[in-house]
Amino acid sequence: MEVAQVLHMNGGVGDASYANNSLVQQKVISLTKPIREEAITSLYCSTLPRSLAIADLGCSSGPNTLFVASELIKTVEKLCRKLNHKSPEYRVFLNDLPGNDFNNIFKSLDSFKKKLQTEVAGGIGPCYFSGVPGSFYARAFPNQSLHFVHSSYSLQWLSKVPEDVDNNKGNIYLNRTSPSNVVRAYYDQFQRDFSVFLKCRAEELVQGGRMVLTFLGRRNEDPCSKDGCYIWELMATALNDMVSQGIIKEEQVDSFNIPQYTPSPSEVKLEVVKEGSFAINRLEVSEVNWNAFDDWNALDFESERFESIGDGGYNVAQCMRAVAEPMLVSHFGEDIIEEVFSRYQQILADRMSKEKTQFFNVTVLLSRKD
Repeated sequence: MEVAQVLHMNGGVGDASYANNSLVQQKVISLTKPIREEAITSLYCSTLPRSLAIADLGCSSGPNTLFVASELIKTVEKLCRKLNHKSPEYRVFLNDLPGNDFNNIFKSLDSFKKKLQTEVAGGIGPCYFSGVPGSFYARAFPNQSLHFVHSSYSLQWLSKVPEDVDNNKGNIYLNRTSPSNVVRAYYDQFQRDFSVFLKCRAEELVQGGRMVLTFLGRRNEDPCSKDGCYIWELMATALNDMVSQGIIKEEQVDSFNIPQYTPSPSEVKLEVVKEGSFAINRLEVSEVNWNAFDDWNALDFESERFESIGDGGYNVAQCMRAVAEPMLVSHFGEDIIEEVFSRYQQILADRMSKEKTQFFNVTVLLSRKD
């Protein structure tokens, strides 16, 4: 699997699109809002930039893409009013892999900017948006050109499927039955990738620049625990059921491995400390239910955008389909997709009716050292 070619969320605005099935990701963005506010406030007050450069890495497309930029600009504008400063200009860079639906983002920019101008009393400083296609596991911006970097639910994705995981039979990700060499290969790949990410961003951020990074992660130290693996384990169950009925071949499942690693807080901290360019200001764990429609009223997003659906299995299957379908199509072909997600939906509904199912999020606030 060539990850850069197949790792992208479902584009467009259809039933299986990421734009219409990214409520979990929105909940996570909402949960981590206080950390971003702390970061952008301390950054602005310490540097007072006349031109503020913000990068959102792994921006995807849909309602989430511009939310963080909007939130950060509003926070800075409030500070400007409070301090009696002139608004800075804003340069917002939206990064994702080339397969991302950038066209959908660009189509929404004019209406977004008009809406933002009306939401802030007195208006805002000039805003310039750019799309930056490419991997964030490489340099993406000039030296010391960024003030603030944000990434949410992207850094758990690896640059490639780890090598030497051919013996991960019957699994599509880490599992309690995964051999120790497979577990090690996944962790080693995460270490290499995140170290490269930190090194690249250290060169691109100004001194004192901030990063707020949120990973889909886990609470405990066991990489094969349910915290980070269960959602994929149940997808593997659906695929293995189809193997047992002769719909797909066993070797197809055995050769399919998800390029993801859900780190613990200590694993994130270790790489930051080893790389050495950043100070850790905050490191926190939060959780959200698999079914994004649980406890919806607690959030400040525009919930009318989504029609609340009572079927939790359907909601979660659609969320995962928006994320995983391009990878599954690339490996298994399109013909099995409806069958896979129909079975997956039933398995999810059964599990969710019997146990509490949650995603765990690891969020870190970093400052570029002088």
